Amino acid sequence: MQPMHDISALCREFGVTPRTLRFYEDKGLLAPGRAGGRRVYSARDRARLKLILQGRRFGFALDEMRELIALHDLGDQGRTQARRTIALAERRLAEMVAQRAELDAVIAELRALIARGRMFDEAGPERAG
Repeated sequence: MQPMHDISALCREFGVTPRTLRFYEDKGLLAPGRAGGRRVYSARDRARLKLILQGRRFGFALDEMRELIALHDLGDQGRTQARRTIALAERRLAEMVAQRAELDAVIAELRALIARGRMFDEAGPERAG
């Protein structure tokens, strides 16, 4: 029998709220069992949650996470899942690099704006005109 985790244990371990776990359950990403009236999560659910949270941190969509979880069950020792994960990660990395380039450009513009503002301020109003 595999170890079971209650909702509070998983919330504590991963720093999420019960609402987050229920959200992932509603989206079909987690499928806890029941013990009496309470949810119990298997080691598999725990592993899925870890994968979901990592994917979310990387900016993967929930549909992409659902796809990756489904690919785990193909029975090919995770090869298809690994290939798809690599493809998604490469795409996301390219997006993030582009975003960083845009952000670096905006940061440079803001620094120039601040420098011009300081020069204006130091010159005083009588010399600025």
